[in-house]
Amino acid sequence: MDRKLMIPVLGIALSATLLYVAGCSKSDQGAADPQASKTPAVANKKDGDHEHKPGAHGGIIVAIGRDSYHAEAVFEKNGVLRLYTLGKDEGRVQEVESQTLAAYVKPEGGTESASFVLKPEPQQGDSPGKTSQFIGHLPRELWGQKVVVTIPSMTIAGERFRLGFASASEAHGGDMPQGVSADEEKKLYLTPGRIYTEADIKANGNMTASQKFKGFKAKHDLKPKKGDKICPVTLTKANPECSWVINGKKYEFCCPPCVDEFVALAKDPQTADEVKEPLHYLKK
Repeated sequence: MDRKLMIPVLGIALSATLLYVAGCSKSDQGAADPQASKTPAVANKKDGDHEHKPGAHGGIIVAIGRDSYHAEAVFEKNGVLRLYTLGKDEGRVQEVESQTLAAYVKPEGGTESASFVLKPEPQQGDSPGKTSQFIGHLPRELWGQKVVVTIPSMTIAGERFRLGFASASEAHGGDMPQGVSADEEKKLYLTPGRIYTEADIKANGNMTASQKFKGFKAKHDLKPKKGDKICPVTLTKANPECSWVINGKKYEFCCPPCVDEFVALAKDPQTADEVKEPLHYLKK
């Protein structure tokens, strides 16, 4: 090779190698998200596959997006949950839009979620209309238990993110995250509830998600294009190979754990009305 060409070519190869090593990719929900999903692994391992430093408040560091931002979740006595928002650098406070966050919590290994809210509680120094802290209270029956929390939507700098985390460590495999027990999964998928009907169960082959999607490998596309179908849970690009019928309509998801969450949402009388028509889940 011409010596004049060798240096640029080597430079490009070296740059590509450095980008690969330094990159922080979203894992396959066994990555999640999580939740991903979209659940959720502790410290949002589904959103980022590298280790994070312990939180300044002794909490769990949660990656948001592809480590674009972070949060620290602190579980306190009497069911109090504090969520501190942080920047890409976990040591920096990140102010976000003041907003009330809808959240869902379930016991570790459980299928039925309960809703609660996290309200903005600005810290000293936060700008007007901004906050870097949210505070909520878990349902009384879940105080002191190992739980999994999902926040379907948080707005940061005009963008919407989904995050999920657990109050204790849990290990996940590569293709599918740890699921609920076989009996609990059968109860979730094979019994009707609210807008999830017997006809839906039949249309889905009388199967659970783990049966239908065995060996499924999720590939999360965080930047869907206008008109693309998006996952109702994570708002990432949907995968037509990961679909489920609910209320007689086919919905597409990014990964199986999001199907879990959406079916549970559809069966819960308090949240079933949140399920929109499939065409609602398009990138605008």
